[in-house]
Amino acid sequence: MSAASSTFLAHARHTLGGNPVTLVAACLAGLLILVALLAPWIAPYDPLATDPINKLQPPSASHWFGTDQLGRDVLSRVIAATRLDLAIAVASVALVFVCGTLAGVAAGYLGGWTDRIVGRLADTIMAFPLFVLAMGIVAALGNSVGNIVLATAVVNFPLYARIARAETSVRRTQGWVEAARLCGHSELSIVLTQLLPNLLPIMMVQVSLTLGYAILNAAGLSFIGLGVRPPTAEWGIMVAEGATYIISGEWWLALFPGLALMVAVLTFNLLGDGLRDLLDPRRRT
Repeated sequence: MSAASSTFLAHARHTLGGNPVTLVAACLAGLLILVALLAPWIAPYDPLATDPINKLQPPSASHWFGTDQLGRDVLSRVIAATRLDLAIAVASVALVFVCGTLAGVAAGYLGGWTDRIVGRLADTIMAFPLFVLAMGIVAALGNSVGNIVLATAVVNFPLYARIARAETSVRRTQGWVEAARLCGHSELSIVLTQLLPNLLPIMMVQVSLTLGYAILNAAGLSFIGLGVRPPTAEWGIMVAEGATYIISGEWWLALFPGLALMVAVLTFNLLGDGLRDLLDPRRRT
C-alpha cells in the first residue's frame, strides 16, 4: 500500500472516529448500497409475485413487513425498490455532477459570453418551481426511468453550476494557479489538475445532499403517477398504494416503504459533512 493510500485511510479513520453521526451515516449508506447490489438474492420472495389468498396480511414470521392488496411480500418489494431508487439517484447525480461542474468551471474560469450563457440557463431553470419543472419534463417526454433521471439532473443543474462557478471565480486568481501557469501548464491542464481537485470536497458535499433530493424527487413523481409505472417496486408507488389502505387499518403498506425512503434521504444528508472533512486536503494534518 502506498504512503498516500495509508495517509488517506488514517485520515478516514480519524474523521469517522471523531464524528459518530458521520460513522452511522456511512454505515447506513454502505448497508443501502449492499442491499441494492444484492437485492435479487436477499429478497425472500419475488417482488412481483401475487398471492390473492394471503393479501393484506399484517407483519408475521413468514412476511416480516406483511403483504399488500395483491398478496405481494412488502419486504421483498422494499428491497427491490432500494435498487431502483438508488440507481435513479446515482445516475441523475452523476449526470448533473459532470455537466453542472464543467459548465460552472467554464463560466468561472473563462467569463465573458460563457459566463452569461451558463448564468442565464441556470436562471431560467431556477425560475420554475423545481418539482413542477420535473413533472413537466417527465409528462412531456414520458414516464420512463431514463426521463426521470434526465428531469432530476436538469432541476439540479443550477446548484452545481453556481457552486462551481463561484468557487472557480475565487480560485482562478490565486497564487498557486499563477504558479502553475508560470511553470508552463496550459489552461486546460490548470483546470484539470489544479482547479477541479480543489473543488472536489465542496462538490462532493453537494453530491451527497443531491442524492437525497434525487431519491425524494423520484419517489414524489411516482407518488403522483408520473414516475415509474406499476407493478414495478418503487418506494413512491408503494407509499401511494398503501395510503389508500391506512384508513382501513393496513398501516404496514405505507409505513415500511416510507421508513425506507426517510432513512435513505437522512443518510445521504448526514453523510455530506463527513465527505467534506474526508476529502478536504486542508484537514489532512
